[in-house]
Amino acid sequence: MPDDHAPRTDGVFRVSMVCTGNICRSPMAEVVLRDLVQKAGLDDRIAVTSAGTGDWHVGEKADPRTIEALARRGYNGQTHRARQFDPAWFDELDLVVALDRSHERVIRGWAENDADRSKIRLLASFDPESAGISDVQDPYYSDAAMFDQVLGIIERSCRALFAQLEPALRHQGGTGIHTPSTAPTTAATTTDPTPSARRGEPSTGA
Repeated sequence: MPDDHAPRTDGVFRVSMVCTGNICRSPMAEVVLRDLVQKAGLDDRIAVTSAGTGDWHVGEKADPRTIEALARRGYNGQTHRARQFDPAWFDELDLVVALDRSHERVIRGWAENDADRSKIRLLASFDPESAGISDVQDPYYSDAAMFDQVLGIIERSCRALFAQLEPALRHQGGTGIHTPSTAPTTAATTTDPTPSARRGEPSTGA
């Protein structure tokens, strides 16, 4: 099986979506952005992967509710297998997209230099309807309706992100593309429905 994070020799622009356990939010984002890339005929110019900050679910499929939510919108999430983000990937990635600020903090802590840190963005900052909210809410402890709602946010954000990437990808391939810009994120606030459960406990999900 080819390694999506193999050393870069092909000029492909590489993106990794990162959440907590890589079974809910980041798989959704990976599937949605990859679908946009494929429909645009740019499979050979951009590679999309995902990972989690934790290792609790490594090797597992996406959460069944993630797969079902994706299927309701016409996506296929069946082939996903969870993995943990490896800081060594920074050298191979052009863009690391965090699903919320807790992931952003962890990833920034792993970054060894300014070049690595400059690649990190929050997905919600691309959402034109975010109203300044920085985090894509974790649906892990919620119901199917919340999974659908979260997927909608992810779709909007991914479409906006791809709209920034596509012109450069079509013009010059994966080389020399600047990390896309986002709206300011420092002043935004949001509410984590289960903050204590999402900080360091091995049952964490997405």
